Order: sequence, then structure tokens, then C-alpha cells
Amino acid sequence: MSGASSASLPVTRPNGASATSWIDALPNWVRAIPFFGIHAACITVFFTSVHLVDWILCFSLYVIRMFGITGGYHRYFSHKTYKTSRLFQFVLAWLGCSSLQKGPLWWAGHHRLHHKYSDTDEDVHSPITKTVWDAHVGWILDKKNDPTHWNILKDWSVYPELVWLNTWHWIPGILLGVACYFISLAGGGTGWGGVSVGFLLSTVLLYHGTFTINSLSHLFGNRRYETTDRSRNNPWLAIITLGEGWHNNHHHYQNATRQGFFWWEFDVSYYIIKTLGIFGVVWDIKEPPKELLAKKYRTPKNLAPISNEPSGKT
Repeated sequence: MSGASSASLPVTRPNGASATSWIDALPNWVRAIPFFGIHAACITVFFTSVHLVDWILCFSLYVIRMFGITGGYHRYFSHKTYKTSRLFQFVLAWLGCSSLQKGPLWWAGHHRLHHKYSDTDEDVHSPITKTVWDAHVGWILDKKNDPTHWNILKDWSVYPELVWLNTWHWIPGILLGVACYFISLAGGGTGWGGVSVGFLLSTVLLYHGTFTINSLSHLFGNRRYETTDRSRNNPWLAIITLGEGWHNNHHHYQNATRQGFFWWEFDVSYYIIKTLGIFGVVWDIKEPPKELLAKKYRTPKNLAPISNEPSGKT
């Protein structure tokens, strides 16, 4: 997930109107209150009765919503590595929004720019040219990165339901929080345990699981391919992100649905997408070229140099 500075890419809404509002006038620390408020609210886990159903909710919603980010926001909306129906496209967008990580088109626009400017000064969440804090979460809290880059999203801005959901991206998350209360009650819990553990705690864990790809996968791990950035493959990050940790693979060849290029590189998001393909929910699942997989892989001893040239295909 990334982007270039708004100074280099003018931002407007799909209808051409200015992408400004009263929210833009608020300082960053005020705008960050909801984000840190969710973190602080997790302390309620010590003051409410928590049952097994609430922990099942926590784990299940972490995995399901992580797929909304990895299989939806990333591999579908950002890279279009497979195809699906307009209905399931909306389902993916709704699922990603339930993670409270902003809208699908905001996410896709910033991510496309991340690949174009990876690890240069124009990459807003590079731990190489910025700080680890900026790469992990600071860039999201900076209001200059708040607009959606509609000018590079002409493929998605033609869908009014996606534009609407991108604007009202918080609705799926709020509705899910309410649903967790009633699911907890139905499963023998108190309801509030479902909100505290099932929704709030899983949301915070999901935040930082996702954010590790920005902050850590350019710092720790192995490099199979030389790229113009410092992307790395990290199996530990692949575990917590359902396969996104094979980041050097992905930066070398971005058009593939599969990011774990070899059988031992587990990629749960890819397995889910392939399963959906069996049932006809998705199709045209793109694979890495056979000649790429046939290459004898290697781990360069030195990091690839930082360059202003784009890394790979977008």
C-alpha cells in the first residue's frame, strides 16, 4: 500500500469536484483519534467477560478480513490478477472495508504508486527513505495522503457502487462491530466480549499484521531477485498476512495472483482464490511465467540499489 505525494499527482473526485472537506482542515493528531481510540478500547478485554465464542470470532475475523485486504484490495483491485463478477467484486470491496483500512480505491491507488516509486523519496511508506514509524503507520495518519488518486483509477471509477463504498468505507466496519455483539450473545457470550475481542482486538491485530508488509518486508528477509527496491521474502510475514510476505517475488513480477512462487512458499490467499476458481466465483487467475519459475533462483549478496525507475510491471 503506497503512494506519491499529492503535489506530484493532482487529486480530484470522479466527477471533477475538488477532493476537499472540513475534515481536511483538522490537524493530524485530531484525525488520528479514531485510530488510536480503537487501540485504547482493547483494554476493555480486561473488564468484560470473554468466552470461547469471542476468541473464535477474533481469529476468524482476522483471517477473513485479512483475505479482504490481500485477495481483494491487493491482488484484485490494485493488480487485477484475476477476474470476477460485479457482485463478488462488491463483496471483496465490502470485506476489505470491514477491516477499517479505508476504501478499496484509495488503497489501490496508493499501492499502484508504491510500485512505481518503491523505496524512492516519492514512496510515502518506504522504511528506507522514511522512518520505520512512517512506513508502518505514520503515513496513514498524515492528511496529505488521505485523498484517493482518481486519475490513475479510471478502470474502477466507472463503478458507482465502488465509488460510494470508497467514500463511506467505515460503514462495513461499524456494522460488523454491531454484528459481533449479537453473534457473541448467540454463541453463549455476553455480547460485549464479542465487541472487545472479536471486533476491536482482531481489528488492531489486523492493522499491524497488514502494516508489517510496508515497514518490515523491505528490511528483513531474503532477496531472490534483484529489483530496483529493497523488497524481501519473509516467511514469518507470509504466515501472518496469508502469503503477502513473499514480497521480493511480488515486486519482481506483480501480475501474478500467486506470490509464493514455489510449492514451499505457502500462500493462503492464493489457495483461497484457486478454490473460488474451482467453483466459478473467480476466473482468469494469472500465474507467474514458467520461464521465471524455471530460472535458478539466487539470493543476491548485496541489496539492489535504490533507483528512480519503476520496479517491474504494474
